[in-house]
Amino acid sequence: MAAALVRPVSNRMIAGVCAGLARRFGTSPATMRVIFLLSCLLPGPQFLVYLALWILLPSEQRAGGAAAW
Repeated sequence: MAAALVRPVSNRMIAGVCAGLARRFGTSPATMRVIFLLSCLLPGPQFLVYLALWILLPSEQRAGGAAAW
């Protein structure tokens, strides 16, 4: 079973979005951050998606026992 999609309390830089995505997809947070930074060089709404995930993803503390994505 894959890890829940939450923003972790540890190993976060700004909001923990990249760390949460890295945990969910089984990569390192540094790799996910590099992928995000490289994707920002392409046209598209990457920064807006990051902000939306920051708002929509529950923090690991608040997700506690609740079912997360």
